[in-house]
Amino acid sequence: MGFGILLGALTGALSASWDGVQFGVIAGGVLGTLTGVLTSALTVRIASDTGGVSAGAYTGMLFGALLGGLIGIFIPDSFRVGVAAFHVLVLDVLTQGRFETAVLLSFLLSCIATMVGAWVSGRNLKPRDSGKTS
Repeated sequence: MGFGILLGALTGALSASWDGVQFGVIAGGVLGTLTGVLTSALTVRIASDTGGVSAGAYTGMLFGALLGGLIGIFIPDSFRVGVAAFHVLVLDVLTQGRFETAVLLSFLLSCIATMVGAWVSGRNLKPRDSGKTS
């Protein structure tokens, strides 16, 4: 959720308005929570106890991209028109059609899922027993 809120606030800041930032924070929190929970479950299943940071990061990249694309396809046209009303060049280009919206969400959720996947499967960060007895 934290990663989603941060990324949502930064994306909302592109609108250069307080309303855009607030909406970005809310949408980022909701999508970040959904993405984080599902990525964590999938990473634990795939990486198990033998996978490392890379297994989680790559799992997150793929899952986040697929989830973002799937969600982006179903974004209503009224929402895209509302975003286009901000008249921010970057957002105008990315919200012209369903494909552009799906690619934007795919990228953003892939970023979140990569961070969460690497964090969850970070077994390389655990201290290892070197086999020495003291």
